Amino acid sequence: MAATTISVDNGVNVQALLDAREALKQAPEAARFTWRATCKWLNGTHSRTSVNGFHGLGQEQKHKTEFTFEADHPEVFASEDNGATPVELVLAGLASCLTAGVAAVAQNRGIQLRSVEAKLEGTMDIRGILGVDTDVRNGYEDITVTFNIDADASQQEIEALVAQSQKRSAVFDIVTNPTNVTVQAFKV
Repeated sequence: MAATTISVDNGVNVQALLDAREALKQAPEAARFTWRATCKWLNGTHSRTSVNGFHGLGQEQKHKTEFTFEADHPEVFASEDNGATPVELVLAGLASCLTAGVAAVAQNRGIQLRSVEAKLEGTMDIRGILGVDTDVRNGYEDITVTFNIDADASQQEIEALVAQSQKRSAVFDIVTNPTNVTVQAFKV
């Protein structure tokens, strides 16, 4: 009886990723990337952030198109609700990064995905950001990520996919570890 080969296609070019990993072992300086975003205030608490160029692989790079993100606060904060709140954008970034990781790891491990959904909830006490209580943290107290994954895999294999995605997620690292942030202001 001949063995059958099962083809898996989750839309991830794993070979290109593995080739890049090998190339960067030989040229670690090319692995230094600088990501950029430009945010412009529109009115009230409404702003628009644009993302287009970045530096990587030793030179300037550009996305195929400029991406924009609207941010605002909801009406319950006496705002216009013209976009997601900045803290919701953090959840979106974390969700996107972890979900992309699940797809890449599944492709590499030969696991066919049918659907992946991540639901995130972050809790915070807004007394901190409103200056009501200086002992209350301004940011999230905790974030819960729940994945619902339909795949040709066991529960153990699905948990391993998520664990590996979490291990390699840049946004998970940013959210869970201190990052040096320098803020400067200039009068124009």
